[in-house]
Amino acid sequence: MICTWIVAAIILIVVRVSTWKKIHEIPTGMQNAIEALVEMWDGLIGDILDKRVTRWVFPFATTFFIFILISNLTDLVPGVGSIGATDKAGRFTPFFRPPTTDANLTVAMAGIFLVMSLYWAVRFNGPWGLVKHIFGVKMETTKWTFPLFFLLFLFIGAMELLSVTFARPVALAMRLYGNVFAGESILDMIFHGKSFLFSLVLSSGMYFYETFVCLVQAFVFAMLVVAFVGTLCTHTEEDHGH
Repeated sequence: MICTWIVAAIILIVVRVSTWKKIHEIPTGMQNAIEALVEMWDGLIGDILDKRVTRWVFPFATTFFIFILISNLTDLVPGVGSIGATDKAGRFTPFFRPPTTDANLTVAMAGIFLVMSLYWAVRFNGPWGLVKHIFGVKMETTKWTFPLFFLLFLFIGAMELLSVTFARPVALAMRLYGNVFAGESILDMIFHGKSFLFSLVLSSGMYFYETFVCLVQAFVFAMLVVAFVGTLCTHTEEDHGH
């Protein structure tokens, strides 16, 4: 919890400091970095989603990326996850832990995504339009084959609904939590190795690898959010010949 608030404070301070004075038409320094990040994500999301949906999802996915990336990188800060107290039973409790190594946080983020994705889907398609988008027959049929394909797409829609409301949020939460927690556990085992020299050499290599993993996991989480929303907020041809 403490690290979560620290990460949030870092983001707010950096954004505030970089925009404290007048924003320059030709950006430099931190303003240039922030604008480059914004333009990159705006371009990525704009290539995937409808323009109207892009305006909704862009700040959401970009905020997720920045927050998750900084949260992941706290795993590489000396003392985070390795400095703590041991109780009488011999159980070690660290004072600080990377926010994304807590399943409660990743599940909460996945829950927020679920609520917002359903809201955007209803807003884009309309309530009945969303029902047709999930369960509708998405191919040309005749009046004789329509009942068969209706039952088929009804089954497919049920699987899609299960995916939207359960499988996707669980995949988002567990993928992020599992990868970052595994990295933290490996680094912890290396630091507590018997040979100091071996631990130092191995941890140096792991730091480079974990930096890459932290970046990739943040990018994957944000892009999956965009992709999952894209599957719900798209127009499909559903004209049938009965």
